[in-house]
Amino acid sequence: MSESGGSSGVVDAGAVRVDMAHQRPTMGPMSYQSDPGKRIPKSGEDPTRPLPVSNDGTQLYTSNYNSEPEGSGFIESLANIGSIVLLVITIPISIFFCFKVVQEYERAVIFRLGRLRRGGARGPGIFFILPCIDAYRCVDLRTVSFDVPPQEILTHDSVTVAVDAVVYYRVYNPTVAVSNVVDYSHSTRLLAATTLRNVLGTKNLAEILSERESISHTMQSSLDEATDPWGVKVERVEIKDVRLPVQLQRAMAAEAEAAREARAKVIAAEGEMKASRALKEASDVMIESPAALQLRYLQTLNTISAEKNSTIIFPIPIDILAPFMGGHQRRMHPEKS
Repeated sequence: MSESGGSSGVVDAGAVRVDMAHQRPTMGPMSYQSDPGKRIPKSGEDPTRPLPVSNDGTQLYTSNYNSEPEGSGFIESLANIGSIVLLVITIPISIFFCFKVVQEYERAVIFRLGRLRRGGARGPGIFFILPCIDAYRCVDLRTVSFDVPPQEILTHDSVTVAVDAVVYYRVYNPTVAVSNVVDYSHSTRLLAATTLRNVLGTKNLAEILSERESISHTMQSSLDEATDPWGVKVERVEIKDVRLPVQLQRAMAAEAEAAREARAKVIAAEGEMKASRALKEASDVMIESPAALQLRYLQTLNTISAEKNSTIIFPIPIDILAPFMGGHQRRMHPEKS
């Protein structure tokens, strides 16, 4: 650490020179960090979600919470004084224009002479602005949902489908959302439509129909990473509907019907095989006891008579008629006897 500057009392401490007389930090000609792989978050920046930097270490955003005091000169001071004088002259009318109120779910990003005011976004509650030199923009922090228009997508297996989705997002950093992108809402909508096409273009039709949850998670991660420099957090992505061409629907319906018919035939054949085995086992039991067959005949007759049929066919075993058949044959052919 070295002293320089005579009466101004400027101390050069690596990357930052502190003016001891005016207590105003200014950037030095050299940059120094104790750990090159770790960036120190700025004042007001969320350290858990730091904004990304480029490959050469340059931040991808230019505004910060302490940008207002830098470079303020004679013109800026004169504009401030003029605004205050105008405010005093027009009291009490100017009071109605200088005090603003933002709701609990809103934040106000204030610019003074084009520079972001120190302290970041204001709110909720009341805040004060100077006439003519201050401009502000209110940002809604509530979760916003929008529908992604149906996208005509060619899947990995060359099938054209129309897919639409719904996206839920919110602004977690109002200052960055205003300073780094012209319209964060419109940009998020366009990015969601592009991401939907890119993600589904790498999937087969069967994967799109059966793996919606994993596809939604992949889209949510991709969108959240892309919108992080805009101060936008994508909370959820859901696939709403997948519409197939009419010819493909008919082909899939015919395929499903054929598969069902094939399964029905297999099931019927298995049933016939089990029934045949059961009948074989029953016949083996009846062979051991001839009276069981007669009881089965009587049970069958009872079942038929319960249905109130006018005609009942009762089978008679040939063994019962054998003695009668033998006597008839002897009468017909006495010479054989």
